[in-house]
Parts: sequence; C-alpha cells; structure tokens
Amino acid sequence: MSAALIDALRACLGQAHVLLPGEHDLSGYERDWRKRYAGRALAVVRPADTAQVAAIVSLAREHGVPLVPQGGNTGLVGGGVPDDSGTQLLLSLQRLNRVRQIDPANLTMTVDAGCVLQQVQQAARDAGLLFPLSLAAEGSCTIGGNLATNAGGTQVLRYGNARELCLGLEVVTADGTVWDGLSGLRKDNTGYDLRDLFIGSEGTLGVITAATLKLHPLPLARMTALAACDTLRDAVALLGLAQARCGAALTGFEVMNALSLALVGKHFPQLVQPLGPRPWTVLLELSDSEGETHARAQFEALLEDALERGVIDDAAVAETLAQSHAMWHLRESIPLAQSEEGLNIKHDIALPVSRIPDFVEGCDRLLAERFPGSRLVDFGHLGDGNLHYNVQAPEGVAPADFLRTHEAAVNALVYDQVAAHGGSISAEHGIGQLKREELAQRKSPVALQLMRQIKQALDPRGLLNPGRVV
Repeated sequence: MSAALIDALRACLGQAHVLLPGEHDLSGYERDWRKRYAGRALAVVRPADTAQVAAIVSLAREHGVPLVPQGGNTGLVGGGVPDDSGTQLLLSLQRLNRVRQIDPANLTMTVDAGCVLQQVQQAARDAGLLFPLSLAAEGSCTIGGNLATNAGGTQVLRYGNARELCLGLEVVTADGTVWDGLSGLRKDNTGYDLRDLFIGSEGTLGVITAATLKLHPLPLARMTALAACDTLRDAVALLGLAQARCGAALTGFEVMNALSLALVGKHFPQLVQPLGPRPWTVLLELSDSEGETHARAQFEALLEDALERGVIDDAAVAETLAQSHAMWHLRESIPLAQSEEGLNIKHDIALPVSRIPDFVEGCDRLLAERFPGSRLVDFGHLGDGNLHYNVQAPEGVAPADFLRTHEAAVNALVYDQVAAHGGSISAEHGIGQLKREELAQRKSPVALQLMRQIKQALDPRGLLNPGRVV
C-alpha cells in the first residue's frame, strides 16, 4: 500500500518533491526546534499549491495514511513532527509561499500558508502598511503555523493574537475538499464562524493553505524604553499607568526577571544592558500616529510620572532605531540564552494580569522549598497576561538529569498554581503532544467532550495530525 501511495504522490508532485527516508536527509522535518521530539516519516511531501495539497489529503485518505502538516517547524509543543512509527506522511507547506493580493483600501492581504512571517511583514511594509504579528521566530515561522497555533507574540496588547489578525481562510478538509473562506469582510454574520474552528486547531481539523489577513496603517513613530522595577507589583502598576496615559498607542509591554537577563549577559556578553542588574526590567513600546515629537513627549511624561510615583527607579529611552532594536534583541535573546544554559522546564502560561504578582510570589516560594536551588527564568508579555515561567536546573546539576527526575512534579506544582489563580496552561504555544495529557486532566470535561465531537465530525477517521491536542 505504501509503494502505491508513493507512486501516486510522485505522479502528482513530481519525484523531486516526494522525499523518502534513505534517499534524503529528513532530519530537518522529523525533529522539532527544541530537539525534544524526533520521529520517522513515511515520506515528506512538498506541494506547490492548494490543488496539490487537496490531492495529497485525498490520497492519504484513500490509503488510510495519517498526515502531519508542518510549516516552518518552529513549534514548541511537538505538534508538527511525525511519530516514530514511520507510517505518517509529513506534509510540508513551505512551497506555498505566494503573496496573492494586497488590498490597501480594504486594509487586507491574502497570502499562502507557507509564507514566512517576516516576508508577510515586509510585503505589508512595502505597501505602506503594517502587519503587526511579531515573534522571535518570525524569520522562519510561517503564517499557516501561526494561525494553526493562534500565535501571540509581542504586540498582542494592542493588536491581538493571530486570530484577531485573520479575516478569512482557505482550508483543505479531511476528505480532500477545499473550503474557500478567503473573505476580507469584517462583518459576515451568516452562521457558524468556520474560520475560528480552524485557527488554533493545530492541523487536527483541516490544513490551512491560505489566509486573508488584517492590515493596519504604519505608525509615524515608535518609541522604545527599558524601565527598572523593584517588584512585579510595580511592573503591573506601570502597566496600568501606561495604559491610562497612552491607551491604544501602547503596543508592547514585556517583563524580564533578573535571572533571564543574567543568562543573556552570560551567553551573549556583547549585548549592552543599559540599566544593569535589576529585580525586574520592563520593555515598553509606544506607536504613535502623530509623529516622533508627540511620541517622545508622551513617553517621557509617562516615565517621569512613574519615577515620581516610585513605580520605577530608572529608565532608558532609545534615541535611535538601532538602540530600539538592541533593546528588543535583549528580550528576544532570553530563549536562546536558556538554550545555551541547558534544557529547562518551560511553562507558557496565561493569567489575569492582576493575579500575576501573587502567582509568581507563591509559585517561586513553593518551587524553592520543593526543588532547592532551581532557577526561575521568568519573562514574557505582561501586557496581555502571558508569562514564560521556566525552571532551570540548579547550578552544577546536569539539566537532562534534572528534567528526567523532576519535570512531572514541577509541572504539577506550577499548573496547580496556575489553576488556583484562574489561568491557562497554554497561552500561545498550543498543546501539541507535549501538553495533551495535561489538557485532558485540567480542561473542563464538557469542553473536552465538545472538542472531541468537533474532531469526530470534521476528521472521522482521525488522519489529520493524530495524537495532538485531543
């Protein structure tokens, strides 16, 4: 059956785009970005357009072969790599990389799912517009993957997640038919919102092949600053002050604890840290539609007010674009510094902003009591309540040994505290296979049953990304 399927796939795509183990090195497709999951694919197929994706899905269904869709393979929960059975077809969407249309009057653009996020940002910028989704992997992640995981990033505070930036989708369903929902309408109240079913479904309900995205006018000025806070409560107070003073102009509000920036200093000493060591450092960004003079005056007034109130004790405002990029580079280097330091236990959690200081204080204390010496690398998107609350092995302890011995217990402790504070175990990374069992234990039974019913209705044979989410 496999030989017949491979022959049919080659007839459809051409031999060059059906990659077989033994004939090609498939490791770049079979291993995830974190190098936590590695599998074996029956083959890697690389379609060039939606019609070829539909043909592949139809052939896989005919032969009863599971499909694993993959974009840029930058996911963090093992949702886009095959298992180790050697029976799953890896569907790479990277050749679907056309910008189909930009409609400046409607403030929309339609792109293929395999377009790299940075390519989409640049195409919008070339048209004098802004596509605001921004995250550390934007040079390699794809729009299809961003939508399949409902990616967040650094500007959710102002513009929302990927879901809020998408007006329509084109999807290949589990039976190989194509749903063309590429409307650029902002109002379409004609029944169930099918778009929202597929966004965030991690390839388990259908294969996203294109999207119509929402664009925004380019801001005339952007201002970036770092501010030092003694406590996380002060950082939350600064957020409230910034929102009150700046409103929708506040587009970024990131927080970084002392250890997160210490690791950046250790592994990337060439990166300048203008404020030096502080318990908490906040990165703020303001986007202004009036111009740099107005933006700078508003920003400086905010920081002066915060200093007078004792909410911050120091600040540094970027004077040039290069300095702004350098400040963001500090924030974006934290995951890389953690990787250099060694394996760590990652938690991508969401909490009501008001509950974050109590959560961190209590969880830090419990982890210190139960796992002495463990190091807490706490950073993330405070403005929208999303923390990357990561636990690094104690100094001198092999990271792999620490994970093997303590990961389950650490996760249980952290997720119990997340639940106690009304939070979510996944804010922007998704569920994949990493958190599937955790979701089954912690999600409402009613919600889980509804999710399973949707999966059964749209993919009754369970061939789309099996073993993920539910």
